[in-house]
Amino acid sequence: MPHTTKDKILELLKKEISLTVNELIEQLQITHMAVRKHLATLEKDDLVSAEYEKTSVGRPRQKYSLTAKGDRLFPNNYESISLEFLKDTEELYGSKAIKQLFHKREERQVHQYKELVSSRLPAERVQQMVDIQNQKGYMAEWLEHTDQQYEIIEYNCPIFAVASEFHTACQCETSMFQQVLETEQIERVQCKTAGNNHCRFLIDF
Repeated sequence: MPHTTKDKILELLKKEISLTVNELIEQLQITHMAVRKHLATLEKDDLVSAEYEKTSVGRPRQKYSLTAKGDRLFPNNYESISLEFLKDTEELYGSKAIKQLFHKREERQVHQYKELVSSRLPAERVQQMVDIQNQKGYMAEWLEHTDQQYEIIEYNCPIFAVASEFHTACQCETSMFQQVLETEQIERVQCKTAGNNHCRFLIDF
């Protein structure tokens, strides 16, 4: 969890992609001067940058977003998976070996996580699954649409470089959710590797 105002600003920009000063003021409940001061420090450290966005009326508005350096502050080396190692494995043994590796990882996760997702109530099961993902660095949260439909949002992907190269990783994550949450009705409706801002899953029980 973030501890300082700067941490909160970085987390908000990670989740929302870009925000104006007024939007940050509204979410942080601090003064205009304080927000500006923190943004100036973050810009100086090359963690955030500002761009002007045209509006239908009035002057362009300034929006802040994370730089590549700022984005690297969030976990991105989950379980020490090495992209180079996987590429070497594919070159030596073929794509089938890569799929076997990810499916083996999926089986291990399912076995471990099923012991932690123990509630029989759908909402509590989703919460427990999100807790696990947060421990792994996914910056996840969940929404309840109905008592039978939920949504999981992952704002960070700790294995983004690997998943971008090997989409089997994304497929295995979806399959893991289905097995741990005990429902086949899980659809990945957005994915960072497909160019979306976040990964989103719709879950029906």
